[in-house]
Formats: sequence, C-alpha cells, structure tokens
Amino acid sequence: MAGQDKAPLISETRRRFETEYLPEKSDKYDSRDVERLQQDDNWIENYLIWRHDVVDDTLKMIDESFQWRKEYMVNDLSESALPKWLFENGALYLHGYDKEGYKLFWFRVKFHTKDPKLQFEKKKFVAFWLEHYARREHGKPLTVVFDMAETGLSHIDLDFIRFIINCFKVYYPNYLSKIVIFEMPWIMNAAFKIVKGWLGPDAISMLKFTNKNEVQEYISVEYLPAYMGGIDTFKYSYPPLVDDDFQTPLCENGPITTEDETESKEEVEAYSKEAGEFSEEQILGAKKVCSVEQSSKPEENDKTDSKTKNAKKALTIFKGQLLHISPAEELFFGSKEIGEKKCLIVLTNVTKNVVAFKVRTTAPDKYRVKPSNSSCEPGTSIDIVVSLHGGFAASLQDRFLIMAAEMDQASGAGVPELAQFWKEVPRNKVMEHRLRCHVVESSKPSTLTLKDNSFNIPTKTNEDLHLQLTQLLQVNRRLQEQIDRCVWFQQLIVVLALFLVAIASFCLYALYTQRC
Repeated sequence: MAGQDKAPLISETRRRFETEYLPEKSDKYDSRDVERLQQDDNWIENYLIWRHDVVDDTLKMIDESFQWRKEYMVNDLSESALPKWLFENGALYLHGYDKEGYKLFWFRVKFHTKDPKLQFEKKKFVAFWLEHYARREHGKPLTVVFDMAETGLSHIDLDFIRFIINCFKVYYPNYLSKIVIFEMPWIMNAAFKIVKGWLGPDAISMLKFTNKNEVQEYISVEYLPAYMGGIDTFKYSYPPLVDDDFQTPLCENGPITTEDETESKEEVEAYSKEAGEFSEEQILGAKKVCSVEQSSKPEENDKTDSKTKNAKKALTIFKGQLLHISPAEELFFGSKEIGEKKCLIVLTNVTKNVVAFKVRTTAPDKYRVKPSNSSCEPGTSIDIVVSLHGGFAASLQDRFLIMAAEMDQASGAGVPELAQFWKEVPRNKVMEHRLRCHVVESSKPSTLTLKDNSFNIPTKTNEDLHLQLTQLLQVNRRLQEQIDRCVWFQQLIVVLALFLVAIASFCLYALYTQRC
C-alpha cells in the first residue's frame, strides 16, 4: 500500500497525467503502462519519491519513462524474444543479496565488448532483467555491482554505462540502493568522474568504490566469489536464467504436512524401498533428524548417525552460516538407460537455534522432495531425498534452491508456525544456496545417487578439467607477459647504463685533453 500522506499527490499526479499528457501522446505510450498507472499507487509513489514529491518533475519523468518503455517494448520482453548469446555471455545477471537484503545485479565488465551494431540489443537485455526483477519484487531496491576485475581501456563503454544509470534515474525510479564498484583500474578514474556527473549530487553517495578488502563491507562472503574474498561457489551458466523463479516441488509431503504427521512406519518403509531399499537403521536415522518426528530408538540412531557421518567425509560440502549442505554444487542423476532417479541432500544445522528450511526447484513437475519444508534442531543433520517423478528424466537445466533461516526458540515447528514464520522472516535473514543437476552417462554412479545403500565420490568431468586447463593457460599467459615486460625493462636499463658510461667516458676524455 502507498503511504497515506502521499495519497493526495498520487491522485493529483494521476489526474494531471490523464488530462495534460495522455490526450496528446497516447500513441507514444503502451496502453498496458497507462492502465497500470491508473491502478498501481506504489508505482506513482516511486516516481514521486525520486522527484522529491514535485508533481511537475514527476509527470515529466513518467512521460519520458513511458515513451522509453514503448520504444524498447519492455512489456513484451521475454527470454525467447532476445538473442540467446546475450544470456550465454554472462555479463549481466541477478544473484545473491547485499548485507541490507537487497538483490545484487551483477555487471561483469570484462565480458562486455563495445559494438555499436549490438548496442540496442544489449540495452534491451538490461531492460529485460530490470523488468523481470521489478515485476517480481514490486518496488524493492537492488544493488548494482560493477565487477571491473581484469578490465582495461578496451572494456570502457560510457554509452552503455550511462544507459544503465538512466534506467535507475528515469525508467526504474527508487529501485537503486547503491552501486558497488569493484577494483576499478586507475586508468578509468577520469571516465568515472563523468559518471558521477550523470548520477547527480543526490546519487553520488550511492557510489561505493571497493577492493578485495573493502567489498565485504557491503556484501557478505556468502554471496562473493573467491576472487573477491568470498565463499560463493556459484558459477554462471545458461540455461536456465540464473535467478529463475524457484517453485515448490511436486507432491510435497515433508514431515510438517498433515499427511506426513500421520504417516505410519510401514508407509515410510514402502517409500524407502522405492528409493533403493534403505535399511531400517537409515529410516530411523532420517526420522531422528526431523524436528517433528523423533525416533524412539536412540541406540540405532547413534549407529546411523556415525555411519552417515563417515560416509559424508569424502563428499563436497557447502559451509553456509546456518547450514552445511552436501553435495556443495551438483546433484548427480543417472540417464534414462541407467535408471538412477534418486539423490540425497544432507543438511547440517551449525547454529545454536532451530533452523527452518525449504527446498524449491525450477522444475516442480519433475521432482518429488521429501521433506521439502521442515526444520532442523541445533547440531543435527537431516537427509532430504530428491527423486524424479514418473517417467521424467533429469536435465542440466534443472536447479534446486535451499532456503534456511533461524527460528526463535519460542516458536513452534508445526505447520501453522512454519507457514507464519516464512511470511514474516526478513529476506536478509534468509540463507540461500543453489544446486544444479548433472546427468551421469556412465554405468557407475558418481555422487550422492541412492543405489545399493552406497555413497560415491563425484569425479571431475571433462568440462571441469577443460575449465582448469583454460585457467592455467590464462595464468601462464599473464606470467609470460610479465616476464616479457621484465626482460624489456632490463634491456632498457642496460642500454641506459651503457649510454651513461659512454657519456662519463667522453667527459673524462675531454677533461684529460684540456689539461694536456
């Protein structure tokens, strides 16, 4: 809801736009934007806030914004409407949050090349991402990260940077929290003096120039890659959209649902047979770690815990602030021929409080997750079984999102309490971690695939080896360039030294001849 104190200004802005602008410029606006303006008070309020509640300036801004939206066909921008190479390039994407809970909009400058022929498409790509975010978050600001690591003069594109800034100044008002600039080369100082002029005096304070030591002031290590001093293992890939809308999986029947609260031991055993015939100890162990169902056999649970603990040692683990998650990056499924359709995710609560969690996926029709929405007691682990539903096959495009947040000790862990908790918890208190799917073609399972009660260590794929080889070649190339520069300087110093010796010799000779 828009603020009550701005209600008169919103009404005046809407009335004056309809009488002063719409009659003469209706053909320059998209009718969908006009209709939205008539209904969405928050949209008008954002324009008013950005123009300090001056209605005349607000109307000019709406006029300019609406004309731009029609020119770029913003309401019709979609993933299929843009060239695929824009998404594959990895220069622009949404991922993670800053310390204030605002979404991060990354601009990896080193992947951007200036090309006037492609400039319009690239600008539409920026508009796509901003509209994609705006429609989902309804006015919540975001933080722009200009990642300028490994960039130089060849990457400077002032026209493109100015367009991004204008998007926030005019087209998406009140959406900018701050601009974090990481490792800007000194050679670009002059260029960013121009950028400051574009931002205006009110927005200059939003610029945050950082390096590896300072960037953590604004973004926690959880959402920073290793080269920025963080622990985020996220690697950009497409498809799907890296910030796609994760949904609840099909047939959600975790322990917190009514169906599962009354689920009998026989039903659990029947499900475990489908998963690859778990032993009775594993069934009881899975029940033990759940916050709702507590096993009545502690001795068997202890055996299960120690057995599971030993099995987890060799697995990759993502160490988050609330949960340790294994595997860290990928869920390995078998191909249709192999028939391996179940994987295991292990969550370990590393806090002193109860942690609520839920699992979502980009392919909710394909996967069954058990449990998908529950809580985990301090110091305990919980096993989540992910299984393919029906005749579906896993795809490299599928993603899973694990969300976790600490609960107050006084809060319950039942269905109503968890539902209310997720409605009220602030976004910046929620830990998120993404997992992608990997399809194993060989006959041997290579990760947490549930088969014959065995855990297997994931092996490196050809893609991983190729990536490592490429990185080594890049490092080797940079070292060679440094060596070449050092040799050049050495040669220059030798030439200068010889020149100085020659001058000194000539001076001595001249003095000697004068005395004679």
